[in-house]
Amino acid sequence: RSRISLVTLEDSLGKNPPSHYMFNVEAENISGVKSNIGSFSFKILPPWYRTLWAYAGYVILLGFMVFGVDRLQRKRLTMKERQRSQIREMKLRTEAAESDAKALQAENDRKKNVELLSEIGKEITATLDLDTIFYKLYEHVNQLADATIFGVGIYHPEKEEIEYRLAMEKGKRYPVYTRDTKDKNQFPVWCIENKRPLFINDVSKEYKNYIEYYKEPETVLEDGTMSEEPRSLIYLPLISKDKILGVITIQSFHINAYMDYHLNILQNLASYTSIALDNADAYDKLGETINKLNSTLSDLKSTQEILVTKEKLASLGALTAGIAHEIKNPLNFVNNFSEISFELTEDLEKELKENNIEEVGNILKDLKQNLEKINQHGRRADSIVKNMLLHSRGTSGEKLLTDVNELLEQYVNLSYHGIRAQNKDFNITIEKDYDASLEQVKIVPQDISRVFLNIINNACYAADEKRKNAGNGFSPILKVSTKNLQNHVEIRIRDNGNGIPEEIRNKLFNPFFTTKPAGEGTGLGLSLSYDIVTKVHGGEIKFESEEGKFTEFIITIPKT
Repeated sequence: RSRISLVTLEDSLGKNPPSHYMFNVEAENISGVKSNIGSFSFKILPPWYRTLWAYAGYVILLGFMVFGVDRLQRKRLTMKERQRSQIREMKLRTEAAESDAKALQAENDRKKNVELLSEIGKEITATLDLDTIFYKLYEHVNQLADATIFGVGIYHPEKEEIEYRLAMEKGKRYPVYTRDTKDKNQFPVWCIENKRPLFINDVSKEYKNYIEYYKEPETVLEDGTMSEEPRSLIYLPLISKDKILGVITIQSFHINAYMDYHLNILQNLASYTSIALDNADAYDKLGETINKLNSTLSDLKSTQEILVTKEKLASLGALTAGIAHEIKNPLNFVNNFSEISFELTEDLEKELKENNIEEVGNILKDLKQNLEKINQHGRRADSIVKNMLLHSRGTSGEKLLTDVNELLEQYVNLSYHGIRAQNKDFNITIEKDYDASLEQVKIVPQDISRVFLNIINNACYAADEKRKNAGNGFSPILKVSTKNLQNHVEIRIRDNGNGIPEEIRNKLFNPFFTTKPAGEGTGLGLSLSYDIVTKVHGGEIKFESEEGKFTEFIITIPKT
């Protein structure tokens, strides 16, 4: 017989969980002999719904369910968000449209204000009259801000006051008045001293930020009404190049009447006003300067005329001895021939009594010759006196046909004898080369004579100075010459002095420049000579020089 020591398979399957199992079998005979234990291994599988695949399916299904729920929830949220976005977008579009409309309006207003500010700036900077500037400013400022009260004050630091040339309240004008800047408890004084804007939207509460106490002085307007106290106000300093010119203000009877926008507008107006005031001030100063310059110029002209006259008189004084010498010769001839003629008249009377007709004829012939000589030398003396008078005149005369050779010869002699009279040691060899073909030329003789005299005197001075330093081995030489060119007359005056140093050559024709010691030269001779030749006669004056050897002045004058 056999005995199964384990429960049946059904019981095992019904009671035991899925797993691996070992089934052992042992047999025992009737004699009690047991057989070997037989073993059988088997596995009990779980039901399909508890398998790994089933669990994987469950997980996948759960994932799909979660995904589906999530998608559904997301869709719902998306729909709600879309609805919210649409509502928000509609609101934003509405707000944007309103904002655009406001921005467009603001931009249009800004452009209008900019254009208006530009026009105001052009108007007030186009005039130099202060009252016109202020009135034009007042005419436009109410278009940009509440300027129930408007005022512009000019700052006078030397007087320590602010002068209100224009102040208006409700279209009524204040009388012109001033404010003492020594009183620091005033808004405009604070504004000027601090060089900063003063901005108040409630005077009763904010005045302490600027001054200790506030009391607007009552003022009688031009129509007899009393001024009122403002509630809001802006003061701005008028500044140009860091200089305070004045102050500008707008004021309102309302609290919170102004914003930063109004401050910016007033700052622009203040800038234009500062420019206009600076221009007006510069114009006034320019007028004063011009008046002073005109006065100075008039004084300079008077001084110049005096100096020129003195220069002419000085040269005339230097000629006195030369003139006396030149006049003495013809006067000697006149005196001598007149004495001889007087004696001849006595002889004539005697011969007439004796009725000696032939001798009377001879005496008359001699008298005629003597009278011709007296007339000739009288004209010579008269010519010298006339030239002297012409030379001393203060203004240039008319151009006259003049023999340049004769004029040059005359002034060479006058200069020589004039210097000899002042300096007995002076002597100079004069070499002359006059072009005989030179016809008379239209010149102002008294002016050209001054040119000749100045240059000849300088030449003689230079040659004599070299003689003093060089000793007896040096002989001063003056060379004068004329040359008949096609359309010009050329005059050359040359000395063998020390020449002109290179460093002063560009200054030689400058007024008041001289190399002579103090008291010996005015420095006007060559300057006047340059003007006479170039400006009066349209000619040219230049010089050539070599240091230690010579200086030669070349004067060229057109014939017509």
